[in-house]
Amino acid sequence: MSKPGLTTRILHADRLGGVEHGATHKPLHTAVAYGYASAGELAAVFQGAKPGYVYARQGNPTNAALEVKINLLEDAHSTATFGTGMAAIAGTLIALLREGDHVIASQFLFGNSYSLMLTLQRMGIALSLVDATEAGAVAAELRPQTRMVFVETIANPRTQVADLAGIGALCTERALVYVVDSTLTTPALFRPRDTQASLVVHSLSKGIAGHGDALGGAVSDTGLFDWSGYPNILEVYRKGDPAGWGMQQIRKKGLRDMGGTLRAEDAHRIAVGAETLQLRVARTSSNALALAQWLERQPQVARVYYPGLASHAQHARAAALFGAFGPLLSLELAEGIGHFAFLDALRLVILSSHLADNRTLAIPVADTIFYEMGPQGRAAMGIADSLIRVSVGIEDIDDLRADFAQALQAAQTR
Repeated sequence: MSKPGLTTRILHADRLGGVEHGATHKPLHTAVAYGYASAGELAAVFQGAKPGYVYARQGNPTNAALEVKINLLEDAHSTATFGTGMAAIAGTLIALLREGDHVIASQFLFGNSYSLMLTLQRMGIALSLVDATEAGAVAAELRPQTRMVFVETIANPRTQVADLAGIGALCTERALVYVVDSTLTTPALFRPRDTQASLVVHSLSKGIAGHGDALGGAVSDTGLFDWSGYPNILEVYRKGDPAGWGMQQIRKKGLRDMGGTLRAEDAHRIAVGAETLQLRVARTSSNALALAQWLERQPQVARVYYPGLASHAQHARAAALFGAFGPLLSLELAEGIGHFAFLDALRLVILSSHLADNRTLAIPVADTIFYEMGPQGRAAMGIADSLIRVSVGIEDIDDLRADFAQALQAAQTR
């Protein structure tokens, strides 16, 4: 029998791994503490000489079962889960960087990731923000102190698509840690490992969970980076197979010490949500493409940003890399049509800041999630004051088009 498809493997991962009483899902483990029969056994678990759990802040069986599924999704060497996607990013960067290092990051980063980069800069880590749609922009900023490059597959909210393959080749050549946030593509559309990513970051709250009822994040080690040559691995973690050194340090310094633990209840919800990932992403991507194409034809709409449109600057790249184009689109209305009036006229679409939910969500970007960045910062990212971000859900497409049509008409008449 040939290797089962991704959805088949995820559906049966728990059962085939062995579950009590023949259950089809791993049980929910809520225990905080774990006891052992002898002090020697307890010490062996603490020291990593024997598998086991010592304290729920560092992991539990429910989180471990989810990590197995994410490894399957990303074809990864290992995964650590966190309480949120931002906790995963912060834990990873703080664990692997130190004062004097240099990081190159996309100038189109999600607002909170951008804010975190500025925080690291204040802690003595040098930062270069570049147009990640061109690998040459990354190459131009390289220094002897450069340790890491951080990009997103599709930028939120303007949907710029990074030169993932070009940057991956550059990082491989220069032995740089290449971190890719794949939240907006998910493994249903793209595996960053295919473009030489070292680490893959997800906000599990988004597409992988899908139902808007759980917070979580993850970082996965693809197994492609040689940690034996990375100078920031502490001596205490330079034991055993070097392939595990990076993740060991992330778990100890980024998860254990910072305490960004994923709740077992949320891990269970995310693991169940992941079973329908491919089905949901296929529907949201199809809806988003149809809606983007329709919006582009409306006289009340000045611009639509969606990688699936031929008018998108990186459309050819997105078509080559991704199986489809995801749920996120953004639009600017024609001059004289108020974006607040349009949003207030929507009846089906929910005004919310979340992404990749089953329900369609919309938000005025400059007035909310990117407000703190200020006018200059938004301008550098190409975010207009009237930009509206839409996360397209799984509703019937005719219903979505009808809601947008009546809202555009209502905003125009006002």
